[in-house]
Amino acid sequence: MSAALTVGVISDTHGLLRPEVVAALAGVDQILHAGDVGTPDILARLKTLAPTAAVRGNVDHGVWATALPMTEVVRLGTLDVYMLHDLATLDVDPVAGGFAAVISGHSHQPKAEWKRGVFYLNPGSAGPRRFSLPVTLSILRVDGVTLTHERIDLPV
Repeated sequence: MSAALTVGVISDTHGLLRPEVVAALAGVDQILHAGDVGTPDILARLKTLAPTAAVRGNVDHGVWATALPMTEVVRLGTLDVYMLHDLATLDVDPVAGGFAAVISGHSHQPKAEWKRGVFYLNPGSAGPRRFSLPVTLSILRVDGVTLTHERIDLPV
């Protein structure tokens, strides 16, 4: 039996890694960044907290960003998760692909919902505030084949 995993899920940092984000991610087993990282320093700092996987967003440019995939399949325990930046560009059928979850960003709007047995998660934006949207991230807990989610609203 594998141990439960705690996964920090963030997106749209746009070059800003807030101290509140670092505090919220302390102790997670893994970090997933759904794009619009902004600068390579963000990923370097996240990797000091936990192993980090990231995909490229529409503001990620330059040599460092070309190393980031547009999509990524991440194994969390026994479950596969499909990551991309903009859900509108989803190019696979997550049900047919056997994915437990699809993680995306881009809209800056946090959203979590189940569709056809697949968990869709947008953690919102952990970077600069956009309009009146909240600054958020998510904690995903994986225990066997069970996924649970907690939205973290950051006090900024």
